[in-house]
Amino acid sequence: MSLSDEGGYGGDQRGSEPGQTRTRLPDGGGDLYGSGRRSRAGLSSRNLVTIVGVVVLLIAAIAFANRSGGGGTGDTASSDAPKGADAQPTAPTGTKPVTGKNGSIATGFAKTEQGAQSAAANYAVALGSERMFKVAGRHEIVDAVYAPEAATKLKGPQDKAYSTSFLAKLGLNAAGNAPRGKTFISRTIPVGTKVEKFQGGSAKVSVWYTGLIGMAGTGSTDPVRTDWKTWTFDLAWTDGDWKVAADAQKDGPAPVSGDIPASGAGEMSKAVQDFGGFTYAR
Repeated sequence: MSLSDEGGYGGDQRGSEPGQTRTRLPDGGGDLYGSGRRSRAGLSSRNLVTIVGVVVLLIAAIAFANRSGGGGTGDTASSDAPKGADAQPTAPTGTKPVTGKNGSIATGFAKTEQGAQSAAANYAVALGSERMFKVAGRHEIVDAVYAPEAATKLKGPQDKAYSTSFLAKLGLNAAGNAPRGKTFISRTIPVGTKVEKFQGGSAKVSVWYTGLIGMAGTGSTDPVRTDWKTWTFDLAWTDGDWKVAADAQKDGPAPVSGDIPASGAGEMSKAVQDFGGFTYAR
């Protein structure tokens, strides 16, 4: 969560335009089903060629899908492999997620590119949660996620950054609690991960994510909003697991916002209580 962004997320991206739909009327005058009433013998040679072409394309597509889907469930490509658009598709590998946890944070990630990506995604979720706005929860997360030396250096500056005035801007009291009748929401939802660099006991992994932050409740002056960011983690293999040595964030990539109307405060409060999070595995 980027402290410079007042709670980790910036402003929304708006300005979507309604799409245009074209309806092609059938030929044949007023007969809505004119083309469907023609006999088989009436098909022109052009239509036959088109049908044959479509069938050939379908067969080729099926053959390609079967060939590309026959891979195993092993580790991701080595660090020497090119990191092109097709090198790391956002798809499950089949490898089971980790079973260990430190408090509410997953632990025990494999010393592989896949393990580093899973660690980065789960750490982004923890660092973007509402627990970061309370001292005890924040220290617990920092100790679990960061390498010991980095955690020690980070706690003091973080405590100053999460000041009473900063919390007040979000509608929270000095202890990080929301007013009675309101629900504070802060969530990070990873969309995908990318290995920027991997070599033995170190890795650089970027997590593209969308986030929710704000206060849900009647009379809230800071309604829940969304944002899109990329969080890059420098990971180090420490005591049998990946730990964060350093991290940085930047805005985007952000899609055009949809035209779904915003939900009411009550619906948002209920949603954050009813819908739990996930353990993310690459």
